Amino acid sequence: MDPKKARRAVVVTTPAEARAACDEARKRGLRVGLVPTMGALHEGHLALTRLARQKADFVVCSIFVNPTQFGPNEDFDRYPRDLEGDVTKLTEVDLVFAPSVQAMYPPGDETRVRVGALAEHLCGPHRPGHFEGVATVVTKLFGVVGPCTAVFGKKDYQQLAVLRRVVTDLFLPVDVVGHPILREPDGLAMSSRNAYLSPEERAKALSLSHGLAAAARAFEAGERRAGTLRELAYAPVAAVATSIDYVTVADADALVPFADGASVGARATLAIACRVGKTRLIDNVVLGEDLASSIIPAF
Repeated sequence: MDPKKARRAVVVTTPAEARAACDEARKRGLRVGLVPTMGALHEGHLALTRLARQKADFVVCSIFVNPTQFGPNEDFDRYPRDLEGDVTKLTEVDLVFAPSVQAMYPPGDETRVRVGALAEHLCGPHRPGHFEGVATVVTKLFGVVGPCTAVFGKKDYQQLAVLRRVVTDLFLPVDVVGHPILREPDGLAMSSRNAYLSPEERAKALSLSHGLAAAARAFEAGERRAGTLRELAYAPVAAVATSIDYVTVADADALVPFADGASVGARATLAIACRVGKTRLIDNVVLGEDLASSIIPAF
């Protein structure tokens, strides 16, 4: 996009306003793109909007910290919020949909989108109800925006898989597109929660990308034993993490974990969730797709 013609997105706060704008865009023959976010935008989010701009003519970015995907002891109240700052960054976006909780969950709201086997492993056991909350709010957004191309980051790999399943199972008129993980120059996956990390914790957080890169390099060299690949990622994380939810090698599509003694095929997902200090971090690599050099360029 020509920087001299940078857009200033229109901000709306009600589902009716957002639906009307998207319907009007389609009447004009424009393809609608959607980038759902919880705000606290960083370069990773902005990359999603740039991809949406390539795929669509009228781009919507939702900014909504969704309460139903947070557990009772998670960081809903302290999750960073900066709507005005976020809007100024969205130069590829035509419409920002920034509803209140009451707008998205009106009085009497009781419907939820139940998810199945894809949510049973990885983050599922550690965040009960999380993926139901994600599936519910994103389905609401799809209902508001209507037929569209929706772009999500692959850092939330399990979320992406769940949402693709939702779209398929519910016959929603949405094309779901995944964007590769955006990383800092040293390999740390970009995340809004990185803002919680102290300088010392920020250095420790690099253990995730270093472990993933070590496993990816071994896979590229021919290693196929799930336990060996898992241990290569686990060891650096275990050395510095406050706690570990999982370091798991799983089927790249079904997300069912491999036993340590099993051999993986041409593709497998290696995913990590842990806490550094009080901050929960996630990261992943798709072995057979993502090269070690894409995680840490100099690795």
